Amino acid sequence: MLLPRTLVAAACLLAALPSIFAEETAPRIVNIVNFIRGVEPREPMDLVTPVVEQIKLAKKHGLPSTFLVQYDAMIKPEFADLLKKELGPEDEIGAWIEVVQPQVEAAGLKWRGRFPWDWHTDVGFTVGYTPEERLKLMDVYMEKFKEVFGKYPRSVGCWIIDAPTLNYLADKYGITVATICKDQSGTDGYTLWGGYWNQAFYPSRKNAFMPAQTAGEQLNVPVFRMLGSDPVTQYDTGIGHDRQGVYSLEPVYKDSGGDPKWVRWFFKTNFTEPSLAFAYAQAGQENSFGWPAMKDGLIDQYALLEEWQKAGKVRVETLEESGKWFRKKFDKTPATAIVAMDDAADSGKRSIWYESRFYRVNLFWDKDAWRVRDIHMFDENYAERYLTERVTTSDAFYDTLPVMDGYNWSTAENLAGIRLVDSAGKPIAGGEPKVTQGEDSLTIAVPLVDGGEMTIFCGPEGMKFSMSGEKAPNDWALQIGTSPEKKAGITGISSDAIRYRHNGFDYAVRCEEGTASQSDEKVLISPKGGMIALGLKAR
Repeated sequence: MLLPRTLVAAACLLAALPSIFAEETAPRIVNIVNFIRGVEPREPMDLVTPVVEQIKLAKKHGLPSTFLVQYDAMIKPEFADLLKKELGPEDEIGAWIEVVQPQVEAAGLKWRGRFPWDWHTDVGFTVGYTPEERLKLMDVYMEKFKEVFGKYPRSVGCWIIDAPTLNYLADKYGITVATICKDQSGTDGYTLWGGYWNQAFYPSRKNAFMPAQTAGEQLNVPVFRMLGSDPVTQYDTGIGHDRQGVYSLEPVYKDSGGDPKWVRWFFKTNFTEPSLAFAYAQAGQENSFGWPAMKDGLIDQYALLEEWQKAGKVRVETLEESGKWFRKKFDKTPATAIVAMDDAADSGKRSIWYESRFYRVNLFWDKDAWRVRDIHMFDENYAERYLTERVTTSDAFYDTLPVMDGYNWSTAENLAGIRLVDSAGKPIAGGEPKVTQGEDSLTIAVPLVDGGEMTIFCGPEGMKFSMSGEKAPNDWALQIGTSPEKKAGITGISSDAIRYRHNGFDYAVRCEEGTASQSDEKVLISPKGGMIALGLKAR
């Protein structure tokens, strides 16, 4: 006889208490988020069975789950009745706010889609509507949700969420947490690029994708990143093409979330390496992929999550619970990290992500060749493209401010990056890094193949590079390199700053220690007193 799920969960909690309390300053959190569509126009699809089976798996393994419901699913009894009957008090029903035909028509607007649900961004997402129309669409959704489930949702999700919609849902309806797609370029016709790579952030009221820097511009609704993105492989996927592939925890992708070996590597990387404030991943799958495609991977992941939760290695909770915890724990976006000391294929690749409310950075190794693959600055004054206007095309763009964009400034033959070079401009090879975490910082010690050590300090407002060791090179610099075919957006260089313009917005990286210069189309930052210090705090 199976124990009720609440007793199973309690037993798991008691077994895990020592580990959980030992890690309370940096918990390892997993949300299982399954969102539900009411129609799939691309091919005939049984949309109910995935939800039935996901509920069964959650009960079997004692795992609380979040189900986010699209409007067209909410108005169908086969979904609404199932959720009301089968979910327990430890589970959550929230809102998936892609836009569909019955919702648009209920709001008194004209449906412009090709199908009752159309994935093109100008009809299937709130950004395809004027800010005033978005509020009507949310009113219709929220009132129907309350009619069906008896209360307003506290969690909302969508691949992309615009600032006017998110602000309205928080201010009028009291939503407390949101979730959006991982970083991707061109996939499914929309781009989110340069944002908080994982974990969660408090957004700017002008830009739902941009972490806020000040309390006055901050919306106190944490936004969690979806899908469990591969911290090594995902970033470069698709260089030289117009869209990326997907390497994530989603079980329908056989090279990642559907591969038990990859999943175990991801868990080890995400939950046992340094993460600073907390580690996070989101499991689950949307119903419109169908049960056969997700079955094997999902069964494996639920069993693994139960095992890790019982061992006290992770805590599985609803999205709403994670949002409440985040709001109680942090009054501003915390610094977090993802440290991958190997890749799933064991091919000698490593990747370290650090992010604060001011910037994100990625350090990347391919054996002993290493570079700063990505730096994006965050500025709450950079408004999203859809703050006052709607998108009129089938794709949409959310981004932040690139300092080094190793994806968009690269070609397959010429990878962009900031590299450590000698006096002749030759890259200096580095071995396996050692990572030490502080309260809100990472220190990465890189042993150099020819002797000496480079130390990289990542703090909330900037980075420092320094050299040590008897055999360390005396004449070294950081070289900013991009593919000649790509435009990097640098508008000017002075000794103490590198200035950029992106999408009409001006910003700068300050050389607080060291000197910037340009020669033969190469941008160099040379040390001063043996150190380079880059200020990455906006204005």
